[in-house]
Amino acid sequence: MSATYDAGNIQVLKGLEAVRKRPGMYIGSTGPKGLHHLVYEVVDNSIDEAMAGFCDTITVALEKDDIVRVEDNGRGIPVDPHPTEHISALELVLTRLHAGGKFDKGSYKVSGGLHGVGVSCVNALSTWMEAVVMRGGHKYCQKYEQGIPKTKVEMIGDCDSHGTIIRWKADKSIFTETTTYDFDVLSLRLRELAFLNSGIQILFRDERLETPKEMLLKFEGGINQFVLYLNEGKQVVPAEPIYINGEQNDVITELSMQYNDSYNENIHSFVNDINTRDGGTHLEGFKSALTAVLNKSLDANEKLRKRIDKDEKLTGDDVRAGLTAVLSMKVPEPEFEGQTKEKLGNTEVRTIVDSLVKERLTIFFEQNPHTLEKILDKAVGEATARIAARKAKEATRRKSGIDSFGLPGKLSDCSWKDPEKCELYIVEGDSAGGSAKKGRDSHTQAILPLWGKMLNVEKVRPEKVMNNDKLEPVIASLGAGFGKDFNIEKLRYHKIIIMADADVDGSHIRTLLLTFFFRYMPELIEKGYVYLAMPPLFKVQLGKQKPVYVYTEEEREAELQKLGENRDKASVQRYKGLGEMDGTQLWETTMDPANRKMKIVTIPDAIAADKIFSVCMGEEVEPRRKFIEENAVYANLDV
Repeated sequence: MSATYDAGNIQVLKGLEAVRKRPGMYIGSTGPKGLHHLVYEVVDNSIDEAMAGFCDTITVALEKDDIVRVEDNGRGIPVDPHPTEHISALELVLTRLHAGGKFDKGSYKVSGGLHGVGVSCVNALSTWMEAVVMRGGHKYCQKYEQGIPKTKVEMIGDCDSHGTIIRWKADKSIFTETTTYDFDVLSLRLRELAFLNSGIQILFRDERLETPKEMLLKFEGGINQFVLYLNEGKQVVPAEPIYINGEQNDVITELSMQYNDSYNENIHSFVNDINTRDGGTHLEGFKSALTAVLNKSLDANEKLRKRIDKDEKLTGDDVRAGLTAVLSMKVPEPEFEGQTKEKLGNTEVRTIVDSLVKERLTIFFEQNPHTLEKILDKAVGEATARIAARKAKEATRRKSGIDSFGLPGKLSDCSWKDPEKCELYIVEGDSAGGSAKKGRDSHTQAILPLWGKMLNVEKVRPEKVMNNDKLEPVIASLGAGFGKDFNIEKLRYHKIIIMADADVDGSHIRTLLLTFFFRYMPELIEKGYVYLAMPPLFKVQLGKQKPVYVYTEEEREAELQKLGENRDKASVQRYKGLGEMDGTQLWETTMDPANRKMKIVTIPDAIAADKIFSVCMGEEVEPRRKFIEENAVYANLDV
């Protein structure tokens, strides 16, 4: 790698106007996801400096008035004139698409900001941006509006530090939905970056608050510490994660893996620090190697081999049950599918990962036979359960309680068949179910009453879920299968509304259902199809006037105050549960699209959600209730 990094290292492919015309092409969307993507693009530049070995501290700050500041102590973007473009390299990087040091292999061996659209895109989509560079003993500054330079690159003083500060304000005319950043969403990505780059520290500050909130993210243990963080609160094998790393043809592989006592697979893969949510060749290489090594080990273990038919092999699902793993790749010339870079396409990477994992995992298991025995035992348990479930599946379909159309007897279906217009209310208890049936709009609203205690799916095998008499009606009503067989195209309702009492038992039922959806039908939540109904807590009525329904004690007090001298004459009814309302009241307050209040359930980040479900599905009700309240977004909606 050349030690010099100056204007000559910056290479150009031109054009920026298109970014403002079609922002979605460059940052994925102009909603909250795209807005947060701006921060990631700028932070990625600082991370690239860190990966190249020139930066160890990055500060990300949310300032008042939706302004973001990203600082690093890297080399500072070059400011000298570019040899062929004849303008400052700083201006080039911030105003031209595909201009940057990432295309010059002497400057960056690997980089996350592969396409070179990063910071110039952010500039184009901002009302204003300013860049301050500390380099060569001097401080330089340039200001821009909507991507256009408003000042020249000016030297504004001397300094003995080095690095870059980028500040910007996102353009409201582009990000029409919101320009307010979510601290929790950003902290998840920054935590990920700190785990993946053990040599750096990221300081994250929320300066919008009276007393700024500050989070220092620094993890010397790297991805091993990441796996331990994901497995917090679980029984694990082995006690310390299995760590594998190696380099071949400039491709660096780093893997950390550990099994826990759940049945869920939790694998996170990254290429050059980019979260490859859709996987790709690196993930395929790891999965095939793991399955091959464990099948070979099983053939050599007579005792365990006898537990399944000799013509049956362990499948990928068998060997990955309860596996938590982080796979981090450094690839000099990555080929990603699509600008959002969520799937790796390089075919050579599959072979590199496959051979490295096979070799190192075999050695690890030879040296740790006790660990191998435990992992194999779990995988064989999965295989026997899978084979038994396959045989039981046909019998299950013939079980009573399912009518000739495959729908549960307790379901009061709606008459319309268009899933986009149809809603399923999952209602706690038969009495509330009865009221809901009387009050509903039978064209579009279906009612499924649930009774008794529901199964906590967090630590049971999939076939227990399929055969569970409380969950089976839910699976059958939705009509889209579950687990690996789930097919969102077959879903019968695009609104699934959980309607439970506003008490501890209701909270428990909501959480158990959400856990089930998250583990076995996560697409329902990802696509925004799951809602929580919000029945009122009080009815306030004066004489024969129209009653007012309120949802909190504060609202009740406010309504009574409005009545002035008549407040003592008003009747106030507190609803202890849904069963206390008749059909008309339930329709008016909780089911009528014109008046109802609902919360849409969202998953801001899979890692956080997985961790929350794992931690919260213990014996404590309080953390569960808190999770639901914090992760359901209020939505007064008629859609």
